[in-house]
Amino acid sequence: MNKFEHGGNIYAARDNGEAWLDFSANVNPLGLSSAVYQSVSLGIKDVVHYPDPKAAELKKAIEACYNVPSYELVLGNGASELFYLFLQTVRPRNVLLPVPSFSEYERAALAARAKVNCFQMDPDDNFRIDWDSFMGALAVADCIILGNPNNPTGSLITRNELVHLLDEMRGGHQWLVVDESFLDFLPYDSRYTVRDLVEEYPNLFVIQSLTKFYALPGLRLGFGVACPMLAKKLNAGKDVWNVNLLAQKAGVAALNDKEYQQHSRKFIAEERQRFFERINGRKGIRAYPPSVNFMLLDVRGTGLTSSEFTQRLREKGILVRDCANYLGLDGESYVRVAIRQSAENDRLIDALEEL
Repeated sequence: MNKFEHGGNIYAARDNGEAWLDFSANVNPLGLSSAVYQSVSLGIKDVVHYPDPKAAELKKAIEACYNVPSYELVLGNGASELFYLFLQTVRPRNVLLPVPSFSEYERAALAARAKVNCFQMDPDDNFRIDWDSFMGALAVADCIILGNPNNPTGSLITRNELVHLLDEMRGGHQWLVVDESFLDFLPYDSRYTVRDLVEEYPNLFVIQSLTKFYALPGLRLGFGVACPMLAKKLNAGKDVWNVNLLAQKAGVAALNDKEYQQHSRKFIAEERQRFFERINGRKGIRAYPPSVNFMLLDVRGTGLTSSEFTQRLREKGILVRDCANYLGLDGESYVRVAIRQSAENDRLIDALEEL
């Protein structure tokens, strides 16, 4: 398995020609909002023009939705681009990653020629960070990257915990990058987000994806929040047209669609609990409690490796994320599944019964 392989690869054709049922990509199961669909459809005629290099309308929509000033914003062609941009710009020598975590953190660090140090989180404690031990590991790093909630475990870090960490780092020469890409799925994020603290802590960079919650992975869209000095430096280091015209239009429409946002959060809150209760403990499967729109499964009790488990489901037309290439996960014991529409989730449960 490729070390940096991701989920969501639906492009390999099935033998019977039918479409895959994709649980491997963590995207809003409600799909595109009608407002986004209409905006992109109408915007096709405008692709003969360059996108707005200042992305003024998109920044205005982000300001209103996330309550951050435009001078703190750095727009990205998806959130992933911003990890590379940040690390290539600040050039840390040693990056500390609590693992398991999103593989692009490691890949972006290696691309910037940084040494990657791992801090192992305990599966028996639902992969929460042991803060006493973690504080002791800070000395080896000049940059720490945290997912909140973390991918693939779904574990959350509270705002208070992050503030305590930032206070411990104050006055030093360490960067903290917080990936809040899935926080939009929570009904309220005030207990977790730190995007409003970048001016108080200028060593903080917060990244937010807009592709996950608004189902736009094919368009690619995200943003970062940084203190004005860092934001200016990052903006100077990126392609001026890195966010294409259709992505800008889709972002504006998505951020203004309050009904879609409320419906999505309500649906995920209800369906993730129902899905968790149905799948946890089924035939040797341990499910870690989901916080947002995905769930980590320990499948070793089935007697199958994660690759065997994944292949059996592929034979039924179902894709799940084999987590064998995640740093910090035990061998071939884990898979990750997205939370989809209720009928689709039930289809996965039925497939597990047969398997």
